[in-house]
Amino acid sequence: MAAARQHDEDAESGPRRRCLVTGESRAKAELLRFVVAPDGKVVPDVAGRLPGRGLWLTARRDIVAAAVTKRLFARAARQAVIVEDGLVDRVEALLAQRCRDDIGLARRAGQAVMGFVKVQAALAAGKVAVLVAAADGAADGRGKLKAAAPGLPLVECLTGVELGAAFGREHVVHAALAAGRLAEMFVGDAMRLAGFRQRPAEQLSAAARAAAPGTSARNE
Repeated sequence: MAAARQHDEDAESGPRRRCLVTGESRAKAELLRFVVAPDGKVVPDVAGRLPGRGLWLTARRDIVAAAVTKRLFARAARQAVIVEDGLVDRVEALLAQRCRDDIGLARRAGQAVMGFVKVQAALAAGKVAVLVAAADGAADGRGKLKAAAPGLPLVECLTGVELGAAFGREHVVHAALAAGRLAEMFVGDAMRLAGFRQRPAEQLSAAARAAAPGTSARNE
């Protein structure tokens, strides 16, 4: 029993994890961590900080749904578990909240701007590391951002209302984050959120995926 516990602890300390569904080994930043609470409930740990042995899944809606359907949490935890209804939607909501929080922290630190004009000015000053465009914004606006800085990461998995919430506004279409740890955190969280929303390949540019840590306008 002690040997098994030590094996679990060693597995938690490594830089990569194995997805319960696909069996693929990936960097932790690409995965979602779940733990079993003392009451037996499966709890999503999107921040990766809750105590307990981690159960890891690729950050995609269909993967989490498959783990629930196939009862893989119980098998991996080697115990009976409780999976509450709506787990997949709850994970998506938590990831979206993390993205909003990342942007909010960057805003308060003076590392985020909103509005097309301010984003353009920040680009001209060389102060942009990540571009953000609302998923429900006009396509021509996103095209202009891409054309202005084709090499920068572009994240498009948040709605205008969600972006607005991060800036304390009703609705925001364009935003930008300066280089730093907060921008890196945001890209990593956005990469995972994109796996839960429609057409994720179109909601996170290739540059954004490459920039993720640990990976191989009404009020404007």
